[in-house]
Amino acid sequence: MFARVSSFEATEDSLAESLRRTPDVLQKARAMSGFQGLYELVDRSSGKAMTITLWETEEAMRESEEAANRIRADEAAATGANIVSVERYEVATSELF
Repeated sequence: MFARVSSFEATEDSLAESLRRTPDVLQKARAMSGFQGLYELVDRSSGKAMTITLWETEEAMRESEEAANRIRADEAAATGANIVSVERYEVATSELF
């Protein structure tokens, strides 16, 4: 499994708007081949947020880059958030209970 981690900085209002829009973003992500899941992490006191998308294979993650870039840019513009970074990782260990 692979993960793309997008970091953002936003105001409290921007974070709230971003969370309100999550179902639409999730619907778009679900339409991408190899999509496995999404986590949205927020620290309301600092205005920092991270979105982690999970992908079945590295190839699926790479093939989703263009669409993901477009979604990320559109959401940042719509909410007023600033994109700080986008990083990619292999998920070495995962356990949910």
